[in-house]
Amino acid sequence: MATVKLTQLVEKMELNNLTPEIDISHIKITQPDINRPALQLAGFFEFFETTRVQVIGFVEYSYMDEMDEERRMKIYTELLKKDIPCIIYCRNLEPDETFRRIAVERGLPIFNTSKATSPFMAEIIRWLNVKLAPCISIHGVLVDVYGEGLLITGESGIGKSEAALELVKRGHRLITDDVVEIRKVSDDTLIGSAPDITKHFIELRGIGIVDIKALYGASSVKDTQSIDLVIRLEDWDKDKDYDRLGLEEEYTEYLGNKVVCHNIPIRPGRNLAIICESAAVNYRQKKMGYNAAKELYKRVQDNLAKKKDD
Repeated sequence: MATVKLTQLVEKMELNNLTPEIDISHIKITQPDINRPALQLAGFFEFFETTRVQVIGFVEYSYMDEMDEERRMKIYTELLKKDIPCIIYCRNLEPDETFRRIAVERGLPIFNTSKATSPFMAEIIRWLNVKLAPCISIHGVLVDVYGEGLLITGESGIGKSEAALELVKRGHRLITDDVVEIRKVSDDTLIGSAPDITKHFIELRGIGIVDIKALYGASSVKDTQSIDLVIRLEDWDKDKDYDRLGLEEEYTEYLGNKVVCHNIPIRPGRNLAIICESAAVNYRQKKMGYNAAKELYKRVQDNLAKKKDD
């Protein structure tokens, strides 16, 4: 199961540590959802998900401030004895001394942030969803072409890296070569990224390793990209029938998500970069509501109907 170290969350969200005496290096987060413990502060602890990060906003803070000392001790003790990863106060709010003392005794870290509660929760949920998403690694190349994530796959040595290099020279951006880490961040979205060790590098047979960022600048690379279209390269087979119209989409599947896939036959003289670029533009055009294959089919049907009427 994927986990995120609490130290990573603190660094990413720029949190202020209000309990520096507590060692947080061993604490890990396993759940992308966040909880505001309003019901728990009212005394209802049934179905309390203790694996979630707890966020306290102005409403919860005001409610806690109005508690009498006896009630405060009872609720704080019950809440803070749970195995919670951490508690975060928003709007630069800080816990009272009783809350902080019990938290330190329990070894439960407390942080705060200057951000408003709702935007902060949206930001942290989005980040955790990516970090804790199901992940697989596949052999391929991922390139951002006109804003569309183009995943190029195929057998080793078929020309994926060369196509990616040509696309970079044409102004597009490389995400990763050779190994693509795919994360399922939602039922509709797959995000691709590079392993840290190979980020921004391309392997060209006969030349070796090429640093794309160093050669072509920061504008030629990108860290992550949604996977919108798959181009599967294969050797040309003269006995195989290839789709020449594209009326029906073909799909491939990663982590349960379907992605449009085109099988592109390779033979001498075919410019892979232009084909990939055209596929990305055509896909973008379809998303905008125009399908060239359907338009051609409509024209043929209209022409046949016109001849029949004549």
